[in-house]
Amino acid sequence: MAKERALGVETEIVPERGQWAVDIIVFFADGVVRRRIATYRTKKLAKVSASSIKRAAERDIPGPLYDA
Repeated sequence: MAKERALGVETEIVPERGQWAVDIIVFFADGVVRRRIATYRTKKLAKVSASSIKRAAERDIPGPLYDA
């Protein structure tokens, strides 16, 4: 089974039961995968985590990435 290359990645911060959750969204040619990474007590911590997660994921995607 060959690995499909991701076309892009985004992170999203969503409120959840008094905390903040970080989701990662990965775009492929044939669809989208969304996964919950973790929850944080403050929005600031969630933003820091989301930024780090996105930068790390983008390193694994070859070629230029374009922000929409």
